[in-house]
Amino acid sequence: MKFFVDTADVAAIQELNDLNLVDGVTTNPSLILKSGRDILEVTKEICSIVSGPVSAEVVALKADDMIAEGRKLAEIASNIAVKVPLTHDGLKCCKVLSDEGFMVNVTLCFTANQALLAAKAGATFISPFIGRLDDMNLDGLELIQDIRTIYDNFSFQTQILAASVRNANHVSQCALIGADVITAPPAVIKGLASHPLTDKGLETFMADWAKTGQKIV
Repeated sequence: MKFFVDTADVAAIQELNDLNLVDGVTTNPSLILKSGRDILEVTKEICSIVSGPVSAEVVALKADDMIAEGRKLAEIASNIAVKVPLTHDGLKCCKVLSDEGFMVNVTLCFTANQALLAAKAGATFISPFIGRLDDMNLDGLELIQDIRTIYDNFSFQTQILAASVRNANHVSQCALIGADVITAPPAVIKGLASHPLTDKGLETFMADWAKTGQKIV
């Protein structure tokens, strides 16, 4: 399973990339706002750090305008995945850009039917939002399972990019279900290494080691 980091914070991306924990990056208008930087400038810098797909989102609502924006974003670098919303116009844009050879990430997916449409429109990635469904007392992970089953039934090549990933359980369950990719904030990815029993065990080892009075170096 690939790890994408969901941020436009270049320093955070660089830190995780140095650990080989970044297979790609996803951004959106909210993350661009948080970065305080120009979308073209920061996206270009991210693409220079990460060799995998970098999702950059269109902001138009009509298909023709989305297509124009998508082509502009795709000029930034060869590893751009144009991100479009799962609307009728977004699917139109997906079909055109996919036919032109661009990677397309169809985002804001909340049903298996939406994911089916995106795959038929040629999407490279489908982004179902786990956490936002959980917020509504729905099972976001069940959606990932449903999409996995449908895509496997019909050999769709669209990759399941689990988004709105908020905790370690989301990550492990997506891996068990067979999601192709998860995208999560830097803190969630870094937090996968943490466990209270690890901390407790290390504390015990260090206390015992201090009692030996020894040094390794």
